[in-house]
Amino acid sequence: MASVYIAIAAYLQNANQSSARSSTHIYTSIVPPAEHDTSTVLQLRAMSKPSSSSLLLLLLSATLVATICRADPDPVQDFCVAAAPGGHYNSSYSTTYPGFPCKPSSLVVSDDFFFAAHASGASTDNPNGAAVTPGNVEAFPGLNTLGLSINRVDLAPGGVNPLHSHPRSAELVHVEAGEMLVGFVSTEGRFYSKVVRAGESFVIPRGMMHFQYNVGAGAARAMTVFNSQLPGVVLAAQSLFGAEPEIPDAVLGKSFQVDADTIKLLKSKFRKG
Repeated sequence: MASVYIAIAAYLQNANQSSARSSTHIYTSIVPPAEHDTSTVLQLRAMSKPSSSSLLLLLLSATLVATICRADPDPVQDFCVAAAPGGHYNSSYSTTYPGFPCKPSSLVVSDDFFFAAHASGASTDNPNGAAVTPGNVEAFPGLNTLGLSINRVDLAPGGVNPLHSHPRSAELVHVEAGEMLVGFVSTEGRFYSKVVRAGESFVIPRGMMHFQYNVGAGAARAMTVFNSQLPGVVLAAQSLFGAEPEIPDAVLGKSFQVDADTIKLLKSKFRKG
């Protein structure tokens, strides 16, 4: 962000210098030196100055472009190991943007930058036949303010990491074992997909609804990498049919063009408790 403001400052300085030179040239061309007077000079200088509203619009536009073209903001120090989630922060724990409060650097150790949870996968013994082992900042505090995270995805034969999206990040799916059908749907309603095998990768743009489905005969495993320390996840079915408080049956029924009994059945699949 600092580079944006430096560029704006340089632009404005050059613009002011150019305007000054231009106004002087015009002034001396149309008003003979002997006829120079204070009121004329002031009028011409005022004409050469860019308006404050134009400068403000330029600044806001540049800031907006810089903001929307990236994921997490850049860090402002070497590292900021996150203080233990849910812990009791005290005055020695500094804060920074973005991210969680920083653990005091004097207490940081090498293990804060090490993560072993992906060495083995979680159980896929569930209705989806899938397990996701997160490696975001909440699980791996050393990622705080670094703008990246990584998950492990395990799928049993026929298992699926169901339709979901990440509102704060794009996703790179790198398959390490087996083969998966990986796909997403664009805002135009077009479905993009590919069967991805061990050693191959597939990228999913930020915010797109997507999935991974094991189409092989054996178990499949992938590592998914994000350009956000906390990409967030919105599970499509869970969000719609398991929301608390519930979305009215009439709204869901109209949206999916099905009857109330079908909606009640779907809600029973995702209702907690």
